[in-house]
Amino acid sequence: MLKTRVITAIVLLALLLPVLFQTSPWPFAWVTVVLMGAAGWEWARLNGLPGSGAVAAGVALALVCVWTLLVGELHAPPPWVWSLASLTWVLGGAYALRAGPAGWPRIAREARLALGALLLWGAWLAIVQAKVHGINFLLSVFCLVWMADIAAYFCGRAFGKRKLAPAISPGKSWEGVWGGLVGVLLLGFTWVHVIDVRLAVDSPSLFTLLVQRHGVVSLLAIVFLGAMSVVGDLFESLVKRAVGAKDSSGLLPGHGGVLDRIDALLPVFPLALALISV
Repeated sequence: MLKTRVITAIVLLALLLPVLFQTSPWPFAWVTVVLMGAAGWEWARLNGLPGSGAVAAGVALALVCVWTLLVGELHAPPPWVWSLASLTWVLGGAYALRAGPAGWPRIAREARLALGALLLWGAWLAIVQAKVHGINFLLSVFCLVWMADIAAYFCGRAFGKRKLAPAISPGKSWEGVWGGLVGVLLLGFTWVHVIDVRLAVDSPSLFTLLVQRHGVVSLLAIVFLGAMSVVGDLFESLVKRAVGAKDSSGLLPGHGGVLDRIDALLPVFPLALALISV
């Protein structure tokens, strides 16, 4: 299993790193269209649309992304788009987590499919716009989510006693969450005072832009983004648990599916763009 995970990770890095570090955002945008199409297929399968129907859903989502690129030509959407996506994640995430796995199937399948497509499209649009802002900005958002996850894992292993959401993800603890939030604050401090100052970056990071716009309040914004990465992770876990699935698919051997790898990113990117737009 470990060998499979490593091989899959190497293949993914070989595909993603060249487009990630391209000066033009277009190659990165086209690659992410493919990933979102796969995520759309996974979401449809998890929500009761089998076979060719799920494939059609994934293709439809990818085509909507392509249409967005052709029409919008990477121009930034109005700020209210990010505000609407943020409100959907905050209110919808709170509702879904409170209802738990048992409450998810009670929502009409059509509504679940539409909600997933909208959230995936919004997250994809935000990720592409983050690349337009610059590589340093994009990486800072990625690393915030990764730090929240890694620090939470190790702190949870070392100190975890109080379960966060046992009905959804039994392995997560409150101690892990607090450790993850401390981790993102330390990351933000390092990025603002070391990376953005001492390295030749192509753009300000998310952390620097938050400090410039919100001052001391940026600390709360960083903590909020770290917390929402946990919401994204729990939301996907809730959907999988509701249907008895371990992984969103087997597209990425050793890693599960595309949704399993991007779940925590989905709320954070739109929220990050909303916070730097106000």
